Order: sequence, then C-alpha cells, then structure tokens
Amino acid sequence: MHGEFKVPGGKLVVVDLDVRDGRIVDFHLAGDFFLEPDDALADIDAAVNGLPVESDVTTIAAAVRAALPEGAQLLGFTPESVGTAVRRALVTAPGWRDFSWEIVHESPVSPRMNLALDEVLTARVGDGRRNPTLRLWEWNESAVVIGSFQSYRNEVDPEGAARHGYDVVRRISGGGAMMMGANSIVTYSLYVPASLVSGMTFADSYAFLDDWVLQALRSLGIDAVYQPLNDIASPQGKIGGAAQKRMANGGVLHHATLSYDMDGQVMTEVLRIGREKLSDKGTVSAAKRVDPLRRQTGLPREAIIERFIDTFANLYGAVPGEITADEYAEAEALVESKFATDTWLHRVP
Repeated sequence: MHGEFKVPGGKLVVVDLDVRDGRIVDFHLAGDFFLEPDDALADIDAAVNGLPVESDVTTIAAAVRAALPEGAQLLGFTPESVGTAVRRALVTAPGWRDFSWEIVHESPVSPRMNLALDEVLTARVGDGRRNPTLRLWEWNESAVVIGSFQSYRNEVDPEGAARHGYDVVRRISGGGAMMMGANSIVTYSLYVPASLVSGMTFADSYAFLDDWVLQALRSLGIDAVYQPLNDIASPQGKIGGAAQKRMANGGVLHHATLSYDMDGQVMTEVLRIGREKLSDKGTVSAAKRVDPLRRQTGLPREAIIERFIDTFANLYGAVPGEITADEYAEAEALVESKFATDTWLHRVP
C-alpha cells in the first residue's frame, strides 16, 4: 500500500506498507523532508511497524514521537504528517493528479447565484456527474455572506449594510461572516470527492486543500502561511479564511475568500461581530487586522486571479471548463426555492 501527504507549507511525506494479521508490516517512510540524525529514519520505520491497522493519526504520531532519539530534528514534516500518510495508504486515498481537474472562471452572477452554484456543483461532483473543479467567483453586487449557523441579528447591522449597499445572504458552510465588496475580494470554491481527503482529520483537510493557494501567493512575493483552523495569513495580518461543507453523497465543498482591498470603517458599520472582535483585541481599525492583497502586491485583482489559475493548472494538470446550461438552471431554481427566501436567510434569527 502506498500513501502520500503534502504537508501544507512543508514537504512531501511518502509511505509504503503492507498489512498482515491486522497489523502494519514492511513499513518504509520516504520524502523530500529533512531529518537529523540520519538513522532516526529507521527509528520511525520501527515505530510504525507492528501497529494495528485501526491506529488513528494521533496514535501513530505518538508512537513515532516516542521512538525519536533525544534532540532529533524534523524539518518540513511532523509525526502527525507521518500518521496522516499512513491513514491515506490504508484507505487507498487518491492524490490530486489522480483526478481530471477543471477550472471555471465565468461572467459575474449575483451573490445568491454564486452560493447556489456551490451547492449544485458540489452535489454533481459527489454524484460523479462533474469532474472535480476549481471555480473563481465573480459577482455583480456587494454582499455580506454569513455562515450557515450564524445568527443574523448578532452578526449584521441591517441599517449599516443597506447604507453601504451590501446585500445579506447565507451560505451552506459554517464559519464566520465575510465582507464581499464588489471587486474587493478574491473568492474561489473547490468541488472535490471525499476520497481526496480520506484519512485526514477535518482540520488537516483545510490546510491540504488550500496548499496550492499558499504556493500561488508565495510566487507573488507574499509570505503566506496557514493558521489553524481556517485562516490564510501573512506576518502583517489575516488575508482570508476558508470554510467547508460535506455532502452525504460524497461531495466536498471547500471555499475561501481572500481580501484584495478593504475599508475597515465600513466593516465595523456593517458587521456587529467586527465591533466585538476589535473591542476584544483593543484594535482601533479593522484594517490593522487584515493584510489585503492589493497592498502587498500592487497588482490588479485580475492579475492575482490569473496567477491562481496558472498555479493550480501547473500543479494538477487542470484544464479550462465551463458551467453547463443545465447547472445554471438548477442553481437558478435553488436561488428561488432557498437562497432568496427569508426562511433560509433567517434560519438562525
């Protein structure tokens, strides 16, 4: 059995193993990481050999950590990443390049339509009716997008939103509210089969699915890092955040919103939670907590999106795709029946 795990921001961990009588045997670790002392590799192999096949990531990591000699240095990987690679081998998890990927970047649609497309396209990937897809959003008006489980009245100031021209919509994934000003953010969605993240903890899957965008940002000169559970950041502040929704049919939605430009004052007048966070942290301006891409790169938003597309295509062999007329029609019907209704918007008052 063979398993691989690319450590977000780190190195590739590769494992090969067999199973005999319910235990791991003939285990060998490899990868492009760094490890000192050199013979600690044999210690790791010995620690994993003999473990029950039911061992989870935490158990495997604990065994590896206990076997390491005092002062051992693991660079670019961790005992937990070894555990994740083992679990992926045991469930025969595919890698990115085992799928045929498409990239979709089409004309602007409304915020509600973008949210409906997320649900439709995730379901279709889960059903096998669409290839795994990266979609870059375009939208034709500003909106506040609140998480599936957030309270409308606790998160949004309706008067402030109306005054600044922000519609308010609710997405199907959890997480916090996002200010999505027209031409002021970069949002993308990944629609993937659950098998891609098999053997990973929920937290690991977040970083795994966003590793490509860290590479894209670093190619633009941004010192981008992933901060658990779901933030993409630089040393100067948060760049954006991600959220997920997993469907019963095996489709996984992973989407992220990155700040391209922002007005911190508008944020405090539209989001109630923004005031609480700023008060808790003693921060005067929301802009001091966010590090927009425009400030960091000086590039047009379109150039950053193009770099994202090029990076993803080069890493995973993705090709241009499109949303079909049937998919648009299904999403339009979902807007009418769900995303444009007060019942959905106020499902948590």
